[in-house]
Amino acid sequence: MTVTEFLQPEDWLSDEGGPLYVQLRKRLENGIASGFLAHDMPLPPEREMAVITGLSRVTVRKAIAELVERGLVIQRQGSGSFVAPAPARVEQSLSHLTSFSEDMNRRGYRPTVRWLERGLFLPAPDEALTLSLGAADQVVRLSRLRLADDRPMAIERASLPPDILPDPLSVENSLYDLLGQRGRRPVRAMQKISAINLGPEDADLLQVRPQAAGLRIERIGFLPEGRAVELTRSIYRGDAYDFVAELRLPEKR
Repeated sequence: MTVTEFLQPEDWLSDEGGPLYVQLRKRLENGIASGFLAHDMPLPPEREMAVITGLSRVTVRKAIAELVERGLVIQRQGSGSFVAPAPARVEQSLSHLTSFSEDMNRRGYRPTVRWLERGLFLPAPDEALTLSLGAADQVVRLSRLRLADDRPMAIERASLPPDILPDPLSVENSLYDLLGQRGRRPVRAMQKISAINLGPEDADLLQVRPQAAGLRIERIGFLPEGRAVELTRSIYRGDAYDFVAELRLPEKR
């Protein structure tokens, strides 16, 4: 199949499909997600795409602009629009308890955060059970989008007892750095990793298509004396991370 055949409107354009630019954007998104429109591949010029699809150049331009905003397409001055290069993948060790900021700094990326929610709340049953909170206690919640060089990488939703972090607004970038300064950083954790398909809300935050592959990690962090002080649920982009663990034979006795 050629790109011209892929963009033939009878295969995807309909009166009930919503705004025309959205239908075109979704068609191109599907082509990129399936690999038909490969990384670094040039897209037809706007004028040619308008002729193929029967849409106006304004409609085509709006669809391309949304793909550029989502990081799926790049525009090069004098050369046109191209499918974005394959994103670099980050290897994340499962053998060491490190923060997102530490991981990104070590790899030469600039970590930043976009806050989604933070404050004191009534604990949910799983938070109360994991963190040994009473029904009348409160729980600190920190929900944030983690970025590396302005690229969305993960969504973190952390819960902590208020005596461990009484002032949630004091967290600027790295939670573990702040807890370390106060002598309350977890030294051990249990993690559970699951493969998922991203829902619309998380996919939008991570700038990928809905139902794209992702990784869900639930971590419980412990202080040296064994107290659980962190319950974090994270959603990672499946196209950005490789989790690596070193395995050894048990020592013979």
